[in-house]
Amino acid sequence: MDDSRSPALHRFLVYGTVQGVGFRPFAHRLATRLGLTGWVANRNGHVEGEVAGPPAAVREFVTRLRSDAPPLATVRAVELSPALTGSTARFHGFTVRSSTSEASAGALPREVPPDAAICDACLTELFDPGDRRHRYPFINCTDCGPRATIIEGLPYDRVRTTMRRFPLCGDCAVEYSDPGDRRFHAEPVACPSCGPRLDWNGLRGERALKAAVACVDRGGIVALKGLGGYQLVCDATDPDAIRALRARKRRPAKPFAVMVRDLTMLSRIATPNTTESRLLTSPARPVVLLKTLRRIRTSWSAGRVGIAPGVHPGTDRIGLFLPTTGLHHLLLRELGRPLVATSGNLADEPIAKDDDEARRSLAGVADGFLGHDRPVHTRYDDSVVQAVGRVRLTVRRARGLAPAPLPLPVPAPVPLVGAGAQLKHTVALAHGGSAHLGPHTGDLADPATYDAFLESYARLRILTGVEPQVVAHDLHPGYLSTQWALSQPLRHIPVQHHHAHLAACAAEHGLRGPFLGVAYDGLGLGDDGTLWGGEVMVADLAGYRRVGRFATAPLPGGEAAVLHPYRMALGHLFGAEVLGTARPSSALIAKFTRRLDPGTVTAVRAMVARELNCPRASSAGRLFDTVAALLGLCSTVSYEGEAAVALETAAGTEHAAPLAHRLVRADGLWVYDTTVTLVDLLDRLCAHEPVAQLAAAFHLTVAAATAELVARAVDSGAPRTVCLAGGCFVNRRLLVETRRRLRAQGLRVLVGTEVPVGDGGISYGQSAVAAARIAKER
Repeated sequence: MDDSRSPALHRFLVYGTVQGVGFRPFAHRLATRLGLTGWVANRNGHVEGEVAGPPAAVREFVTRLRSDAPPLATVRAVELSPALTGSTARFHGFTVRSSTSEASAGALPREVPPDAAICDACLTELFDPGDRRHRYPFINCTDCGPRATIIEGLPYDRVRTTMRRFPLCGDCAVEYSDPGDRRFHAEPVACPSCGPRLDWNGLRGERALKAAVACVDRGGIVALKGLGGYQLVCDATDPDAIRALRARKRRPAKPFAVMVRDLTMLSRIATPNTTESRLLTSPARPVVLLKTLRRIRTSWSAGRVGIAPGVHPGTDRIGLFLPTTGLHHLLLRELGRPLVATSGNLADEPIAKDDDEARRSLAGVADGFLGHDRPVHTRYDDSVVQAVGRVRLTVRRARGLAPAPLPLPVPAPVPLVGAGAQLKHTVALAHGGSAHLGPHTGDLADPATYDAFLESYARLRILTGVEPQVVAHDLHPGYLSTQWALSQPLRHIPVQHHHAHLAACAAEHGLRGPFLGVAYDGLGLGDDGTLWGGEVMVADLAGYRRVGRFATAPLPGGEAAVLHPYRMALGHLFGAEVLGTARPSSALIAKFTRRLDPGTVTAVRAMVARELNCPRASSAGRLFDTVAALLGLCSTVSYEGEAAVALETAAGTEHAAPLAHRLVRADGLWVYDTTVTLVDLLDRLCAHEPVAQLAAAFHLTVAAATAELVARAVDSGAPRTVCLAGGCFVNRRLLVETRRRLRAQGLRVLVGTEVPVGDGGISYGQSAVAAARIAKER
């Protein structure tokens, strides 16, 4: 070959989520179609290779690497440069080379692909009697299947996944090596001859599946090993099965998610709009919160009509999702009815991941275990989302969504970790222009959940290659995440809780400069040592100043007030911040307290008067609890947010006149005087105004008070871009009413979509704040 006539050789590098998504086979097919020669391989956390051919074809190759990438890929950058190995090409065709894992100094974090639900092509094969993977539960290809849950290290190759235990049979090896096959370099590829197999107490394969189906059919509860850990599955139409699951799982009221076969089955329970349908059918297959139909007439089995009432008590919204895996499809095809598919754990514990762990923790819950011999490397619960108009609101970011990277508008100059909060915990790792938010862990008050957090952090470090030099953490010294952060031999950057909420929203939307933030949640420690939760701030990513808040009220008994909203109501009635408005009269208070134990009322009143174990809080979330208790909707709770859910459900779409509200100036801040609102609420309740109208009126009032707080701030020179964050904005009625009023003022209104609006987004917000502060120092 005459070197002088050989085409120039170029090196290309592709950054982003490009491993485990069929990118190498795609590059191979693209280069071959364009008549190019060279090679492609996974290198550390990216894809790279060399390519030679006519200059125009090389340019088109580079352009289409980005524009035509596989559906699961996210291409962030494509670099092309002259090859260092020589100026000419001597390749025969285009090949896929073995991967290597050498790291380079200052390299971008490696991106780990989330799991993807079964694709249409695999689903067709699953139910095709003539296909060799007919009814094989673990069917997958380059466009679908497990990713983050089985990856043990990068670059992404079978030998660095839990599938390394299953050598390919001859047929699978041919598919894996064939550039024209859909399973070309699909790392989890397998079939009944060489892949994982189901197990039910010694029964294998199809017999195991039929035993599990029979168990559910007779009203039993099955612990099923899913992609990211165990799920508890039972008949969603069977009231007795639901009651048994609640009792055994120790989950008395929190709604269960329901899995349905397809959109046709789902349409008998709820009517999704276009956005909701898109979310339901996306590769992530999240649980989508949908409004149920008023009447579900469909008879599923044994004369049962509709979903059992115990599936989603206290709310007219239900979490529905479509099957994620071939195994789920097989179960639903056999049973022909909706199935509860909830986390495989006891209340407040992490989802069980390992087989021994599942049998130990779920022995008293499940009537049988449908497992298999493919290990789950990293635990992932199901993601939960809802649509508000055309916007996706993320409630829980886990399977299918995590750990895909999120942007950092101010790049992190050094590797860092956001330690997260206490509830709905996540951890985030960041370096350069992106942060990797790990999957939902749970509430860190439980020791097992704390251990799950440590495991998640360790595995995320290995996969992303981020070794933190800095840890950002909450101010609250009682949070286990804070205690862990302070024990790390790293630089510590404390981040106020609500600033982190707002920074998460701002960073997701690429804001670098100042913005106006509204942060409403349960509780978070303020920088003055008091508890906050109804905050208006002028902020940027590096800092903030408080410009507005809700009035404070005592939390009688501290944590007891959170668990018993009636105590929070008594705190407001007896000890709300004095801002020039008279507290409710004794007669009005008596209308509420006559429902309670007199001894309890006397004790709480004394606690408030003496300020004994009554920390004060400016909390929007606790105000929602108060109103739910005053209206008789919820006196005690079994899960965080239960009272607010009851209040939102009662409000529905009712029309109502807002309650009275008032803003006052106190200590340099605009303060929403909540006593005015509560007095009017009790007056209208005594006048026999319907509870539903009062619940709606309260939502409208908070939205109106918020709009006025924001307007006062804007009049004083605050930015006209507003970020809404905090768990209270999971409440659709509050979010819609608040956003409508702010937009009517001509303001730009942002809310988190990819990032959870609640505490699940705190670690990302901490990372964004820490990155901005470090960058500001330089």
